[in-house]
Amino acid sequence: MVGRHLAKTLATVSLSGTLASGAVRPSSCPSILANGSPFSSCEFPLNFVMLGWNLSEENLHKKSRTSPYPGSNVERSKVPMRKSAGWLSGQSTALWNTLLALFWLCLHGQTPPVGERNFSPNFNEKDGHVDRRSQNGLYEVEHGRPRNPAGRTGLAGRGLLGRWGPNHAADPILTRWKRDSKGNTVNHPISGKNMLQFVAIKRKDCGEWAFPGGMVDPGEKISTTLKREFGEEAMNSLQKSRVERQELEKGLHRLFSQEHFVVYKGYVDYPQNTDNAWMETEAVNYHDETGEIMDNVPLKAGADAKEVKWVDINDKLKLYASHSQFIQLVAEKRGAHWSEEL
Repeated sequence: MVGRHLAKTLATVSLSGTLASGAVRPSSCPSILANGSPFSSCEFPLNFVMLGWNLSEENLHKKSRTSPYPGSNVERSKVPMRKSAGWLSGQSTALWNTLLALFWLCLHGQTPPVGERNFSPNFNEKDGHVDRRSQNGLYEVEHGRPRNPAGRTGLAGRGLLGRWGPNHAADPILTRWKRDSKGNTVNHPISGKNMLQFVAIKRKDCGEWAFPGGMVDPGEKISTTLKREFGEEAMNSLQKSRVERQELEKGLHRLFSQEHFVVYKGYVDYPQNTDNAWMETEAVNYHDETGEIMDNVPLKAGADAKEVKWVDINDKLKLYASHSQFIQLVAEKRGAHWSEEL
C-alpha cells in the first residue's frame, strides 16, 4: 500500500521552502530540491504505450507536476508542458549531496540519499530483492541519481516515495456487468452497450476514488501483490480472525483465478513523482462474467481505504492518478459502455 510507505513520513514532518535557481530559502526543515533555470537541451521520449494506446504528453505527465507537492507547502518549479523540457544543469554536485543529506535527516524516510555510506543502489538492475528496473526500459542516471524517464517534474530528490528511481506497484481492476433486480445485464440508454462496474476504494489520504492497489514488496510476485492489496483494502483482511482469513483466502483464490488480462505496465502519472523517483504499475483486469463469484465476496473498506463500492464505468469518472485512462482501456477491451458521444 502506498499509504503504508508514506504514513510515517507524513506524520512526522511538514515540508516547507524550495530551492530554485540555486538559492536556498531558510525553513524549519531542510527543503526539497526544486528545479530552476537554466535547463539543458536533454530530451526524453514520451511515446509510452498502453497496449497499443499512445498517451498524450498532457495525460502522461500532468499530475506529476501537482503543486504544492502532496503533504507539504513546497511549490514545484514551472515546467513547460512539452517533451523538450530538459534537465537542470550547472548545479554543484557537492551542493546537491549536502542538501539531499539534510533532506533525508529531516524526513527519516525509507532509503537514505544516494551516495551515503552503505547505500549504493544498482539502478537499472535487480538489486538484491529490490527491482530497480523500469518497465519502460533503461533510464538515465546522472551523478548517481536516476532521472525520471518522462522528463522533469519541477522537483528534485526522492520526495515521499519509498525508493529512488522506479517504485513498483500493482493495481487489480475487478469488474462485472451491471445487472437489474432480475439479474439481466443493463444497457446504456444512449450507446446501447452493456454497462460495466468495477470495485473502487476511496483513499484516506486524498479522498479520491481509485483501484485497491499498492506497492510490490521486495521479492514479491505481482500476482501475490494484486491479491494481497485487494484483500487488505477492499475486504479488510487485516482485521479478520485467522479462521475468517482462511475463508477469505478461498474467495480470493477463486476471484483471482478467473479470466484476466494485463491492462497496462509502466510509468504512472502520480502526484508524488519527482525528477529522481517515480511510480510504475502493472494494472490487471479480473472479470467476473456471471457475477456469481463477486456475489459471495463481501466488500469492506480496510487499510488505506475509507470506503469501497461498485462503481459504474463511464467517461465522467474522476479517478486517482492515471486510473481513468486504465478503466477506459478495460471498457474498450470488454466492448462495454464508455461515452455517450457516438
